[in-house]
Amino acid sequence: MPESRIIKKYPNRRLYDTEISSYITLEEVRQLVVDGEKFEVRDAKTGEDLTRSVLLQIITEHEDSGQPMFTTQLLSQVIRFYGDSMQGFMGSYLEKSLQVFLDQQQQFRSQLNNIMGRTPWSMLNDLTERNMDAWRSVQQGFLNDAVNKARQGEEPQKAKKEGKS
Repeated sequence: MPESRIIKKYPNRRLYDTEISSYITLEEVRQLVVDGEKFEVRDAKTGEDLTRSVLLQIITEHEDSGQPMFTTQLLSQVIRFYGDSMQGFMGSYLEKSLQVFLDQQQQFRSQLNNIMGRTPWSMLNDLTERNMDAWRSVQQGFLNDAVNKARQGEEPQKAKKEGKS
């Protein structure tokens, strides 16, 4: 299993990415999250894991600017679960619910890309082919019905001729 990237947080609040040997911003840490990079944020002095604290700081900054994702009511409800007997369950529930949502979103995007990735010409060709197949099927059905009726009509006439002979 690959090791997590280590980011050290110094008392002056600066973040140092040990992988690239450079200071980085919170926005660059957010980009690591978006890119799916595994990392840990550690206190430079004590080695304490500060990852959750930094992630919450990123969320707070994004909630303060632009369109917030969390309503006051939602945040109040989450706070009510702290200290509740269901606290441990709630974190797991939210995590799994979000994963289901992300899986469905990925499926939707994939289906949309399949549709949008096609040219109008190829979609028109497919539609024309389906319509032609349906039309051939209808024509074949009419032809079969006509042949069957013609055969049924011949049988009584044939029987009449044979009876008169």
